[in-house]
Amino acid sequence: MTASETRPLTAVRRFPPGFLWGAATAAYQIEGAAAEDGRTPSIWDTFSHTPGKVFEGHTGDVAVDHYHRFREDVGLMRELGLNSYRFSVSWSRVQPTGRGPAVRKGLDFYRRLVDELLEARIEPALTLYHWDLPQELEDAGGWPERATAERFAAYAGLVADALGDRVTRWTTLNEPWCSAFLGYGSGVHAPGRTDPVAALRAAHHLNLGHGLAVRALRAALPAEAKLAVSLNLHEVRPLTASAADREAARRIDTVGNGVWLGPMLEGAYPEELFADTAHLTDWAFVRDGDEAAAGQPLDWLGINYYTPTVVSRVAAGEARPQDDGHGDSAHSPWPGAGDVAFHRAAGARTAMGWPVDATGLYDLLVRVSARYPGLPLVVSENGAAYEDVVGPDGSVHDPERAAYVHAHLEAVHRAVADGADVSGYFLWSLLDNFEWAYGYAKRFGAVHVDYGTLRRTPKSSARWYGGVARSGELRAPGAEG
Repeated sequence: MTASETRPLTAVRRFPPGFLWGAATAAYQIEGAAAEDGRTPSIWDTFSHTPGKVFEGHTGDVAVDHYHRFREDVGLMRELGLNSYRFSVSWSRVQPTGRGPAVRKGLDFYRRLVDELLEARIEPALTLYHWDLPQELEDAGGWPERATAERFAAYAGLVADALGDRVTRWTTLNEPWCSAFLGYGSGVHAPGRTDPVAALRAAHHLNLGHGLAVRALRAALPAEAKLAVSLNLHEVRPLTASAADREAARRIDTVGNGVWLGPMLEGAYPEELFADTAHLTDWAFVRDGDEAAAGQPLDWLGINYYTPTVVSRVAAGEARPQDDGHGDSAHSPWPGAGDVAFHRAAGARTAMGWPVDATGLYDLLVRVSARYPGLPLVVSENGAAYEDVVGPDGSVHDPERAAYVHAHLEAVHRAVADGADVSGYFLWSLLDNFEWAYGYAKRFGAVHVDYGTLRRTPKSSARWYGGVARSGELRAPGAEG
């Protein structure tokens, strides 16, 4: 099915038995306790404390205090009927310098969290890295340096040794595209560097670190462990059917998707990537065996999706719109694509300015599933920010978010019906939180957080999503009752 085709709604769409119904978070965005129990600064602590980097100087020092309120938050998940929770481990909380032994108190926090989840019959889905590199490793060169990949594998082994007896579902990296290209290319994310060659080096060492971490996890975990990576794959669409715009889409697909899918799932980078970036680097940092090391067998693949990417090609001297939805910067996060323009489609948008288009998720799931048969897919992030309003009674009614999620769950169901092997969906996010460079100005949460009191209030969309999770059924609009 293409974006232009339609299909009649049935009253009830039932998802497969055993489908994961979850919500996701990231450590720096929710935990707080930035200097407690041995934790040292990550690159996001440094970045957020640097004037001008984050909206109104907001930081994750307290965030939403999940470090002290995790039992309350697990209780909310249980109340909503979720059966899985995707969270990340703070590397600098577990291994503060990125080297040496683990800190017991840091690991104990995650032990308590996982035990609480298991007691509530909620499956933990652990992500090892969600962008918060220990600052000491960045000071030594960060992801552009090969040593960081090796340090990451050692860290993975520490966490596996501590939690492998109670966590089955593991993810190495979340959205390495953002880590490499927003962190080292455009500079809108930590560590805020703007060097396209450093960005490509970072991408390679993230790929290598992923593969080395999978090896370390396989060595430390029981055979039943399920290992994955979560990628924010771009659903790239040409603005027109012209050959020039199709070539622009090919370039963005290569540096947005192929740079990960090639080495991680096929054991080799696309040759087009080398050609597109030959004016920047000869890729001599890729050593013999690296691509094979990155291409370790996986048990599932996480796909994060929010909106399509629409592009065109422009000639030299023409205006080049850069409305790619990834923040404002004079530096591009797309190495080798200097003649590509980005456009946002017409129609409804979220508070992030991102067009609402669930057909992109359908197309992405069907295409990836067909390309990699036998590899189950999980939607590991999907959601929307809106301008939530607290009512006089303290409630938050957010029908726009419910409509967004409904449309995307419908896209998931259609993809499954058309043969895609999709086994779960994680809503982004469980809680309103620190939204990276946007600080606390953008709310993605199913649960509203009053940042003054830290009081949690499930929004109406959370109650609705909980009903879908408990029943495993998505009803057509107007048939929810």
